[in-house]
Amino acid sequence: MNPYYRRAHFLKSAARLNQSPPDQGIEIAFAGRSNAGKSSALNALCDQKSLARASKTPGRTQLLNFFTLDEERRLVDLPGYGYAKVAETIKQQWQQSLADYVQHRQCLRGLILLMDIRHPLKPFDLQMLQWNTHHGLPTHILLTKADKLKRGAAKSTLLKVRRELDDHPEITVQLFSALKRQGLEECHKVLDIWFELEPETSG
Repeated sequence: MNPYYRRAHFLKSAARLNQSPPDQGIEIAFAGRSNAGKSSALNALCDQKSLARASKTPGRTQLLNFFTLDEERRLVDLPGYGYAKVAETIKQQWQQSLADYVQHRQCLRGLILLMDIRHPLKPFDLQMLQWNTHHGLPTHILLTKADKLKRGAAKSTLLKVRRELDDHPEITVQLFSALKRQGLEECHKVLDIWFELEPETSG
């Protein structure tokens, strides 16, 4: 476990981009469908039980939630997308704030895109990847809930997703399970690079 990420603590929430902290330093954002397990992944990566509030009702993350690691580095939990039971007007508002953040936030260094391993590359996932590619934003995909599949099936899905994204070297993919704490080290290595952390800083 990388102890650096245990420093994470809640900074603020923003309904719109102009309510965000100053656009400086380095931010890494987490995005994904409402049931992909964003909160659980953030908590596991930061070795905290309730840093990001996981809800039994998908779609509760309606704001841009900022967590600070130090004066220069922040993690951002973006509004979950694709939850059918949310009113269409609210859904459009969430997606607009998400799009504004990805397209206009200058300090955004990379995006962690979470997908349930049983349902990868859904239409909005693909739209996110198109946005990121268009803006030159590196993306690292976490195929979450990998413990729900047998090892062979999980690996097969991983290879299939990688094949579908062969033309995009800026997109990387891994297996992840917050419940089993699988894939934490691999994801931390990506975060370390994007955050420009030296080994002695991250250790």
